Formats: sequence, C-alpha cells, structure tokens
Amino acid sequence: MEKQIVFILALLLTLGIFAYTVNRLLAYFKLTRQDYPIRKLGRRFSQMMGVAIGQTKIFRRPVIGLLHALVFWGFLVILIGSIEMVVDGIAGSERIFRVLGVVYDVIIGAGDVFALIIAVAIVVFLVRRLFLHVKRFSGIEMDHKKHVDANIALTLILVLMISLLGMNTFYIQHALASGHELHGVFPVSRLMAPWFASLPADQLHLWHEINWWVHILVIFFFANYLPYSKHFHVFLSVPNVFLSRLDPLGKLYTMENVKKEVQMMMDPNASFDPPAEEEEEAGRFGVKDVEDVSWKTYFDSLACTQCGRCTAVCPANITGKKLSPRKIIMDVRERMREKGPMMVKHGRDYDDNKSLLRDYITEQELWACTLCNACAQECPININHPSLIVEMRRYLVMEESSGPGDLNAIFSNIENNGAPWQYSQEDRMEWAGDLYINES
Repeated sequence: MEKQIVFILALLLTLGIFAYTVNRLLAYFKLTRQDYPIRKLGRRFSQMMGVAIGQTKIFRRPVIGLLHALVFWGFLVILIGSIEMVVDGIAGSERIFRVLGVVYDVIIGAGDVFALIIAVAIVVFLVRRLFLHVKRFSGIEMDHKKHVDANIALTLILVLMISLLGMNTFYIQHALASGHELHGVFPVSRLMAPWFASLPADQLHLWHEINWWVHILVIFFFANYLPYSKHFHVFLSVPNVFLSRLDPLGKLYTMENVKKEVQMMMDPNASFDPPAEEEEEAGRFGVKDVEDVSWKTYFDSLACTQCGRCTAVCPANITGKKLSPRKIIMDVRERMREKGPMMVKHGRDYDDNKSLLRDYITEQELWACTLCNACAQECPININHPSLIVEMRRYLVMEESSGPGDLNAIFSNIENNGAPWQYSQEDRMEWAGDLYINES
C-alpha cells in the first residue's frame, strides 16, 4: 500500500509538471499565425507511416540510420511495458498485462532484446559525440549547453535500458529462488540471471524493486525534461511528419491578398469572391518576428532533432557562407522562449525592441540560400526550412525594400521597363541592328 501511495504521488507530480509545460507551449502557439490548414488525412497518415514510423530518410546513412531506427522501434515496444508499470503502480499489481498470454510473451521478449540493442546503440552515439567530433554536430548554433543537453538525454536513455534489464534479471532470479511463477519471456535477461544465483531471495527482491523504481522515476523525469531538451522530438517527430506539407519540394506558396491585387491589375474585369463584410486589418507581409510565423513553423522548431543533416548538405554552408538551415529553425524556438512569456503576459503586440530578423537571423544568412531544398529533402522529420527563409525575405523586400542591390535593380527594371533588363521595350532589339543577315 505504501508503494502505491508513493507511486501515485510521483505520478501526479509528473502529470502536473507536464500539464504546466503543455499549457505554456499552447499559449505560445496561440501567438503565432493560424493559417496552416490540415487536409488530406489519408495521405498524411501514409507519409507518417513511411517517414516517421518506417524511418525511411534515416537509412540514407545506413549504419547509423539502422541504429537510430532500432532505437526508435525499440522505444515503441518498450512503451507497452512502461504502460504496464504505470498500471501496476496504481493498482498495486504485478505484471497485470500477463492476461494477454502469448501476445504478452512476444511483447516482453521483444522489449528485453530491444533493451540490449538500445543500450549498445546509445553507447555508440555517446562515443561519437564525445570522441569522434562529427562535423555536423558542431556549428555556431551548437554551443556547449546543446552538447551537454544531448549527452544528458542519451545518458538517461542508457540508464533506462540498464534498469530495465536489471529489473527483468532480478525478477527472473527471484522467481526461480522463491518458486514463483514466471510471467513473460526474457531472451537476454535470462542469460544474466544466473550471475546472481548466489543472492538470497530477499536481496533479489530488493534489487528488483530498486531497478523498478529507478526505471519508472527516470521515465517520469525524462518526460518532463524532454520539452526543454533537443530530444523533444521523441514526442513530436511523428506528429510533425503527419502535419508536414504534402506539396512537392520547391513549391512556393503565394500570398493570397497580393495575388488577388495582381490579378485585378492584370484583368480589372475578372470576377473575384466578394469581400467579407468586415475585412481584417492587413497584417505584416512576411516574417519579422516569432508572432509572424505559422503555428506549424513553431512546431517544427520544437520538433527539430538538431541532427545537422540539413546543414551538412546545404551548398551555401559547404562553401563557407554563414547560412545554417538548422540554426534558422533553432532560432525560432530560442526567440519564442525569450519573447513568448512577455507576449503571454502583455499581449501579442508586446515589443522588446528585438526581433527574430537581425537579432537572431541576419540578412546575409537569408540571402545566401539558393532554395535548392536539399535541407528539406534530408530532414528526417520533414521540416521545410526554405519556406521560413522565403517568408523572411518577403518581409525584407515588401516591408523594408531592403533586398540585395542586384535584386532591387531587377524590381526597378520590371516596374519601369516591364522586364528584368535595364533597356526599354523599344530599345530591346538595338543589339541586332548591325548584324549582317545573308538572305540568299
């Protein structure tokens, strides 16, 4: 009974903190633009199953991709066992899902095997981060705090796997020592159980309980640590792929209000939908700060794995320019973390004399992008970096007229001459005036 009370208190504390975090994030989402519709649910589900569940993009790097996929799939299996632990903790039962019979044996057996696989994979990931100095793990956006965060998250996962194997090992040996019925199949833990055959039954039970509590409490802590960590993608990567855009890469969305104005200029007699009775006040063109981004862009920033695959393939970054697609997305999260609390408190119009543009992301970074979409192609969770870059460019051009000199010259020529060139339409063929043409 005491165990139940302690467990329920720990669970309520965990859920309370998690609810506070979710409520805070929802308040931030309300500050963003709500103009990202969700349609074609069937295609979205298919995309989610392939990219998120099937991990298809990860396998472009076969070895590390396989390890990452095994970790992900293993977590899906082990999650069932974690749910059982929560039910057991509340009800005061032990392995309550054993009523599933053979299905339970398969789930527990797979979880036992995956625990070892994940533990080995995590050790490999830690070695790569600590000793191999992989280039894509570095960058101006990846400060020391980010590396420490990654190492903490990986260490917590390793502790989870070790405690799970320990819990299973001592459960097996205690059942054998005390003559209790063994529920479940444990291919890995059964091999380790004989190592502790010399311990008395009460000590085996004690070590089982220690590993049980370590495992569940680390899960509770991890659940509330994730929203403040790069590993928030553990929660958000699957829904982010489901919500990702379905249009081909490279397709740029037009601004409907601008599009309508251009159509009316080109064909004044064209018919358009009648205006609403009360038109909303014209908003800002493009993106200057976090309140201008869509809710999906902010979701991208929270879901970003910070893996660096986008920056590693960016031709601008490879050739020494300052652009890092990963930094662009990470800056949205950092800026909302800075400004969001004050906007929630004082309203969406709150101004701290700073902005996402220039204070976080420079014009030089934005204009270095070639819109090749290599970053979006490589992103394992379908973040579309160029869409945000284009929106910030639109603000620069349409609100401040501060595009690069060559681009402004093109705009001026189009306005004055009807073409990107500096010559008027009447003079456009003068270059051919002295050409000799043999008509015979």
